[in-house]
Amino acid sequence: MSERKKPSNKSGIARGEARLRLLDAALQVIREKGYAASSVDDICQAAGVTKGAFFHHFAAKEDLAVAAADHFAAMAEGIFATAPYRALPRAKDRVIGYVRFRQAIMDRALAEFTCLLGTMVQEAYDTHPVIRTACDRHMSDHAAMVQRDIDAAMAEEGLSPDWTAESLAFYIQAVMQGSFIFAKAKQGPAIAKANLDHLITYLEIALSQKP
Repeated sequence: MSERKKPSNKSGIARGEARLRLLDAALQVIREKGYAASSVDDICQAAGVTKGAFFHHFAAKEDLAVAAADHFAAMAEGIFATAPYRALPRAKDRVIGYVRFRQAIMDRALAEFTCLLGTMVQEAYDTHPVIRTACDRHMSDHAAMVQRDIDAAMAEEGLSPDWTAESLAFYIQAVMQGSFIFAKAKQGPAIAKANLDHLITYLEIALSQKP
């Protein structure tokens, strides 16, 4: 018996593959152009699929954006779960290692290291509530990942500060997102990397037991 072939569109691309191509293309195009300036045609062209394939999977660009936010978050979760700093035994080193890891990947193209979620929420927070909600959920989940190591570091270092692990996790993310904005404005990562150097210095102090 021959193997059943997956249904395909007119371009010969399997439908499941077409959806993945569209999601990957949305990550690239929206990070390069922004949400408002990215058209369905742009995304289809980058994905190498027809508009018919697009509308088979998504009712509108907004639906693709929400799915792209989920796709981006899942991709990021996998990257950070297996990043080298995760193997560091000391929680404080993992918190700082997270920042150094983010700094190291800034050598890539702007659209490859800046954040899809931050890009979309800046444009769509008022006009597209479903996009804002999706971005908020995933950005907060990512902050919670960092928070777990901060909580552990506070316990290991015997810290009882007047700030919370949650607030520090969101502060770290705020520095990241602001750094991405400056990287785009300056068309390069130099200032963003310097910002993270300052953040690392701050974390070294904040996560150390005062004499």
